[in-house]
Amino acid sequence: MKLLKIGDNAPDFECADNNGDIIKLTDYKGKKLVIFFYPKANTPGCTAQACNLSDNYQKFISSGYDVLGVSADDKNKQSNFKKKFNFPYKLLCDVEKKIINSYGVWSLKKFMGREYMGILRTTFIIDEKGVITNIIDKVKTKHHTSQILD
Repeated sequence: MKLLKIGDNAPDFECADNNGDIIKLTDYKGKKLVIFFYPKANTPGCTAQACNLSDNYQKFISSGYDVLGVSADDKNKQSNFKKKFNFPYKLLCDVEKKIINSYGVWSLKKFMGREYMGILRTTFIIDEKGVITNIIDKVKTKHHTSQILD
């Protein structure tokens, strides 16, 4: 699997969101986009990160960005997560891990001495032309907006 880097074209994708609508990267052509990958809906770290982005959503819009969240959770889990916290942005349900793999965020993880495959919490900033302008792999869940916009 190719590791993405700043300056690469963002891998194209097509995936259902929390409503079952098909979302494509090309839908955002001409716009700046923040795509954040998170391990699992309704877990403490993922909730803190998603809420921080939600609380600051107007700052993203004012700066010309839209926001998408991606995890391997199914439509039901993503819908419940979005409704519970009233997120203003779409959550993609990448159950088959096509986007997750194409962005290189499915990897071996270690936690409390246990090894397992999972999603690396990573955010990609994509410009209007579809080029990756930043990759944040050391996400501060409670302060993620400042990592992106500052």
